[in-house]
Amino acid sequence: MPAEIFSNARVFDGETFIDKPVDVVVDDRRFVEIGPGLAGQERYGAAVVHDLAGKTLLPGLFDCHVHVMMSMAGGVERYTKPYSMQYYESVNNLTATLQAGITTVREASGADLGTKTAVETGVIPGPRMKIAVTMLSQTGGHGDGWLPSGIDAGFAKETAGRPNGICDGVEEVRKTVRRVLRAGADQIKISSTGGVLSHTDDPRHTQFTQEEIAVIVGEAEHQDTYVMAHAQGAPGIKNALRAGVRSIEHGIFLDDECIQLMLDKDAFLVPTLVAPIAVIRNAERGIQVPQRLIDKARSVSEAHREAFARAVDAGVRIAMGTDSGVGRHGENLEELVLMADGGMSLEEVLAATTSQAAELMFLDDTLGKIAPGHLADLVVLDGELTSARQLGSLQKMIDEVWKNGTRVI
Repeated sequence: MPAEIFSNARVFDGETFIDKPVDVVVDDRRFVEIGPGLAGQERYGAAVVHDLAGKTLLPGLFDCHVHVMMSMAGGVERYTKPYSMQYYESVNNLTATLQAGITTVREASGADLGTKTAVETGVIPGPRMKIAVTMLSQTGGHGDGWLPSGIDAGFAKETAGRPNGICDGVEEVRKTVRRVLRAGADQIKISSTGGVLSHTDDPRHTQFTQEEIAVIVGEAEHQDTYVMAHAQGAPGIKNALRAGVRSIEHGIFLDDECIQLMLDKDAFLVPTLVAPIAVIRNAERGIQVPQRLIDKARSVSEAHREAFARAVDAGVRIAMGTDSGVGRHGENLEELVLMADGGMSLEEVLAATTSQAAELMFLDDTLGKIAPGHLADLVVLDGELTSARQLGSLQKMIDEVWKNGTRVI
């Protein structure tokens, strides 16, 4: 196959905008060279040239917190929906994610190895996936779907490819981590606090002891991976950070001590600012969301925004994540607007959605940047992206999406 040259584009390389329009050469699925005037050089005489004058080129985007097996979660309709529907719905969810320019996701509980393999082998379209398979939760915790009626309202029920994530005590959590890793998990997801969409707890409630979390982290590290922690209340955030988790998901009630711990531990915050907004919006769209969950979403929204702004101001490392599946897949880029509203510049928002996200996921040697040797994931925008004010219309600007050097949208 001939090389492809994306010519005369305004380029954000994953860290900053290049001062002048340049050419980007892609060959054998990877970026080969970036610079001015490459399209006219003899060695690229057989290349296919795409003239992108007046357009913007971004690395393929990341979303570090999605649930592709969930479709606007929180509604009671899922209690009567056939269980296997989630697998068919995931095809639409993955396609919608690609259409948003997102070529890599970190799946935060739900998708099993079969879903990931289906994307990798081309059976279904979608972004590349790093999967958690299920979420580890204590009995009565955020991942325990037990209701007083006797119904199990859990999102990620046990299947042949998805172990039961409910565990208590050092030895149980150790064994559960091993089972989840055996099932194909790329990283481990835990809940160290309650949450908005769990029926029997509160986001401020602390879950798992620091000792239990430390065992989980140790088992993950034995297999060269890491732990992401659903963590909303400050004490549970601190337990997770002291035990060595790599990323805090949500971070709604971060206090000053939490923020300092994040800086000391060089941990990432994946804010998912859009998630509580999505719960409220789902109810407004007519989805039957239990009132207690709506009330919890409303009660945390302001604290969430304030905590994020303080973390940004302090210099905490941010990686973009949405909790999509709570809201609609394909609307992921709304998160970028909220990140900018929280004090991040345009380049900081884009870096959090590309190079910083790749670093969080230990993919920064091959993804997240337009740089020689990296895999050629690209988003072509129709127009020049110059201001954070344009982030609200970013989805409409997407003209093409490329993954591994092949156009997918």
